[in-house]
This record gives sequence, C-alpha cells and structure tokens, in this order.
Amino acid sequence: MSKNPRIQRYLVAIEYIGTRFSGSQQQPNFRTVVDVLEEVFHKFIGQPVSIFCSSRTDAGVHALSNVFHVDVERISKRKPGEVLPPHEPSVVKRAVNHFLQRNDGDISVIDVRCVPNDFHARYKAEERTYFYRLVSGPEPLTAFEKDRVWHVQENLDLYAMQEACKVLVGHHDFSSFRASGCQANSPIRTLDELHVCEVPATPYFPSTIEREQSNSSSSNSHLCSVKPEVELPINSFSNTDDVVDSNNGKSTLEEFGVRRRHRCYVVRLLVGVLKCAGTGELTTSDVEKILNAKTVTAASPMAPACGLYLGRVKYDLP
Repeated sequence: MSKNPRIQRYLVAIEYIGTRFSGSQQQPNFRTVVDVLEEVFHKFIGQPVSIFCSSRTDAGVHALSNVFHVDVERISKRKPGEVLPPHEPSVVKRAVNHFLQRNDGDISVIDVRCVPNDFHARYKAEERTYFYRLVSGPEPLTAFEKDRVWHVQENLDLYAMQEACKVLVGHHDFSSFRASGCQANSPIRTLDELHVCEVPATPYFPSTIEREQSNSSSSNSHLCSVKPEVELPINSFSNTDDVVDSNNGKSTLEEFGVRRRHRCYVVRLLVGVLKCAGTGELTTSDVEKILNAKTVTAASPMAPACGLYLGRVKYDLP
C-alpha cells in the first residue's frame, strides 16, 4: 500500500474476451490480462506499475466487468522529476483504451474512479456475480458464438436444473466443488443466488434499454434478474442485471448467481453438475449426494471455460 500523497490510486473496471488470454494473473511466457494492463499503463505514464485485480479468471474465461486498482504518480515527460497533479479518471480511461486498441483490442476500460490509497480491489470486494452461457441442440453454433458459449448437443430439462439449483444455494461446505490445488482457507462458503433461465436470442449482452425493449416486445422471454442490495455508484462496475441471448432459434440456457469469493473453477464445477441434471444424468438426490460427499472426485466434469463470464464485482463505496 502506498502512502505517498503524490500517488493516486485508481479503481478501474474492464471488460475482456478471455479466449486468447492464459488467465488474468501473471504467468511467465504466457499472455495474461495483468501483463497487458501493466504494459499499456507503462506506455501511458512512462514508468512501471503493479496491477491488483479483484478477481482471478482462468484461461478462456471472459469478463463483462472485472475490477483492479493501480497506483500512478504523474511525472512530467518534458521535465523529468517534476511531479504533476494526478490525471482525471476520464483521461486515464481514454489514454489506456488508446493503447489497448493497439494491443489486439480484446480488453477495454469501461470505467475509472479515484479511491483512497488504502482501498484494495480484491479485499474490499463483497460479492461477485458470474454468468454461464449454455446453448443446447444439435444445430451448429453461429460463428459469432465460437469460444463464447458451451454448446451442449442434448436437450436440457430446465425444471430439473432449477431444482438442482435449490440444493446448491445456501451456506455449505463446497469441498465437492473445490479443485485439488485450491489454497482458500475454508471450503465453507455462501452461495447467495443461483438461477437457470431460458431466453431468446442475440449473440451478445445488450444494454439495459435494449433488454427492457426485449422484455416488452417478446412474450416468450423468460429472464431472471440478480440484483444485489447495494449497487456501485459507477454504473459500469455493475452494468449487467439481466442477460438476453439468442442462437438462431436453438434453446439457449444460462446459469448465473451472486457468489461470495467463489473462484472460477468452483463455478465451472457447479455448472457441470447443473448440466448433468439437465440431461438426466443426475437427479436432485444425486446432486445432494455430491454436495454432501465433500470431495471433488464426486463432482461431474468441469464445464469449459468458454461459457463463463465474470459479470459484476460489488463494493461498499460511498
């Protein structure tokens, strides 16, 4: 933590397509989200920085809104050593996006704000919302959905998946959904909300206005909404409440929920179980047995990374 009054800490919300990233955290000899961000900030301010993400995402996982903090000291490029007033958040957003577009353009800054120097993007996060997108049916995917959704060939039983959700919601020992190398202090976690819904179709996540128009114009649209008690004052940090999908008439299913400090592989293991409930491979009793077994060997195969999206990170900010 920096206590230098000349250094400004920024809280930054980003979106990214995870397909060509080897996860969010730094790894030697691999392209990661943090590596790209540190590179572009270096180009922007002319000195190295350290990026601290709120949430880790696995290779191939996407983010509608991940958040990080970064400390920046603005030094004059014309007069080396001269300290200038901090950049306005709008300047940071515009400049960083300029350099990101030159770096393949698969990350974008969607919001920036100034925060106190003791604010930590990871440890101050209260909840995280994930979305998982599944498309069921034998028809091939449109090219626009490649690496953005899990295509399940079988038909899925929505009711069976919803019943399985009821088993998993709550305060449980999630050892059955905990990877063998997990370093979390305890497997006991609270799963606040978990929903599966069938919705009609567009291969992207539309704006709030577009979602409202879709709701009013389509009688067969079945949307679920996750609305935390306290929304961030920065709209882009929590810019997705409902998700509308479409895939040329195929049945599109999404699972999503608010989770406290769950990691991506936990979510993917949960989705793997829900998918098996939908195909009839597991009953609700089987799901209960998996949860109570408290060993990851009891779980269904993990869902692929391509369908998972980090949707929102919740903070308690003034």
